[in-house]
Amino acid sequence: MSESRLNKQEIMHEPVLLEEVCELFELSKKRNVVDATLGMGGHTRSILERMFKSGKVIGFDVDPAHIKIAKSKLRKFKDRVVFINANFADMEEELKKIRIKTFDGFLFDLGIASPHVDDAGRGFSFLREGPLDMRFNPKTQTTTAADVVNKYSEKELIRIFKQYGEEKFARKIVQDICKIRKRKPFKTTTQLAEYVAKTVKRVGRIHPATRIFQALRIEVNKELDVLVEGLRQSAELLKTDGRIAVISYHSLEDRIVKNFFRDMARTSGSSFRIVTKKPVVPTDEEIRRNPRSRSAKLRVMVKM
Repeated sequence: MSESRLNKQEIMHEPVLLEEVCELFELSKKRNVVDATLGMGGHTRSILERMFKSGKVIGFDVDPAHIKIAKSKLRKFKDRVVFINANFADMEEELKKIRIKTFDGFLFDLGIASPHVDDAGRGFSFLREGPLDMRFNPKTQTTTAADVVNKYSEKELIRIFKQYGEEKFARKIVQDICKIRKRKPFKTTTQLAEYVAKTVKRVGRIHPATRIFQALRIEVNKELDVLVEGLRQSAELLKTDGRIAVISYHSLEDRIVKNFFRDMARTSGSSFRIVTKKPVVPTDEEIRRNPRSRSAKLRVMVKM
């Protein structure tokens, strides 16, 4: 990725629900915080500016390109940030290496990052011609979206599109995909999006391929399984008075977070309390400024 590309992405990126996260996190009391989804470092920058001057942020990101961008943006905080190029499902193991046993806060911003969508070569967007890839880390992940579309059984594809995409026309879409792939395998994002659009008519502003691409991305990166494991580990590692904040962007993620928080509050001897009785959502002003924030929901839990 070129330097000009990096600079452009730094300018464009705006962290979602930033003020709300900083306020609900009670940063003035925090010394060690884990940003489980570092991205380009937007949330981490504000956390570092508002927490104890000796406080540290441990930033996880599975995408090495994000680590590179974040290091550039956070270079003035170099002694206060630990960068870890790993999945947050591996937090427990990775955090043992830095010899800090418990933490004051964990932040999860689950949305797909702007560079993933904007870089056609990553294959996340049906609006740009690119390979059907969708891997967050191409160096360590082997299964691509093309593998899923072309090699999974009809039954498995229907399950994925229904479960992860909540697509009501999953069966019809998959039947057409299976017919087409016998003659010619799907290789590009626009090729798949065009076939889906032929099968399912567009209703409103939502492109017919939106849910299909969401489902493929979740399957390729095992996002929901990873989220459950990351939440479990963060609850184990959290200090008393520490907080877990999660920003989700679709109902599948939000349901997992909501149920996890509820179960922890009910079954852990009241050692956890839900701070946000209802999810916090962006203001109209933020949505106008950053349309990608419109579906965001923030939930926060504290360890008593």
